[in-house]
Amino acid sequence: MKVHVTDLKPGDCLKNDTFNSKGLHVLSKGTQLKLEDISRLFQHGVDYVDIDGPAEQAASSPSIIRNVAANFDQTIQGFESLYMEALAKGNFNQTMVDDILQPLLSSLDQHKDVVTLLLLLDRDDEYTYTHSLQVGMLSYYIASWLGYSKNECYQISRAGYLLDIGKCRIPADILNKPSKLTPEEFEEIKRHTTYGYEIIRSSMSDHSTALVALQHHEREDGSGYPAQLLKSEIHPYAQIAAIADVYSAMTTARVYQSRQELITVLRELHNLSFGKLNAKSVQAFIQHLMPNFIGKKVLLSTGDMGVIILNNSIDVFRPLVQSGSRFIDLSRERHITIIEIYME
Repeated sequence: MKVHVTDLKPGDCLKNDTFNSKGLHVLSKGTQLKLEDISRLFQHGVDYVDIDGPAEQAASSPSIIRNVAANFDQTIQGFESLYMEALAKGNFNQTMVDDILQPLLSSLDQHKDVVTLLLLLDRDDEYTYTHSLQVGMLSYYIASWLGYSKNECYQISRAGYLLDIGKCRIPADILNKPSKLTPEEFEEIKRHTTYGYEIIRSSMSDHSTALVALQHHEREDGSGYPAQLLKSEIHPYAQIAAIADVYSAMTTARVYQSRQELITVLRELHNLSFGKLNAKSVQAFIQHLMPNFIGKKVLLSTGDMGVIILNNSIDVFRPLVQSGSRFIDLSRERHITIIEIYME
């Protein structure tokens, strides 16, 4: 089980050798942690380690995975119901939103490996519904990593979950068009932000949730839509949800776009943090997500399979991969790329 160092307890057993960000060996596999060992991990700036024992078995057991998948299914189906209700009536039942989201968010507190959850959501469901779940989930995690209160994290997650509700008013032939949109069609797509604002305002009293729907495509340099707002004019919740929205959109297959590999998209987010997306929120997202890739199986562009064993201090988006007996430093062997990442 991958555990943040703040959650370690004396007696926990390291599953793997532990290295710091510079590649220096800190503690050996099999170490029964003492207080001084946990302190040493802090001193070396280690964020996450793998531990053995009951916690490991519980976190990775098939029953836990099945329960999470069932929560995902219920949340996706719930958004479909909200979407159809908004289409038919112009509003939705806020109580239903809370009934759908609260069980999911309660379960998220038990799962720190966000990458595994994203891989679990790699499915062929209706894009808009699955995307809404991903944005709500990622918004929740980003808010918690930024230090928002439990109640604020819930509000931000709910806003992320609902930000695309306005798409119910977009004609299906435009929304699902596999070819390039005409300028007129793109203008209609952009209206989902104002449609969402109107629907949410007529459904619930929380104005911040409506503002997230309205502003999640705004960009800090004024290049976004619908109002070309600048950084200081964009609601903080919308700044967070925008990051979750972009990440989910780029890592999900759609009729007109292939899914991109997860770490590559993190690099894209990093680039967007210079003027487009909120830099502090992007940094928190990357800092907390990258350790989750350690231990994941990958397919390389060479056709070889490997395992990510270390995040690289030279280039965090090009980790060290072990393939058989070979160690491949992707920051040096730049002709090799990760093509796919697997949950197991």
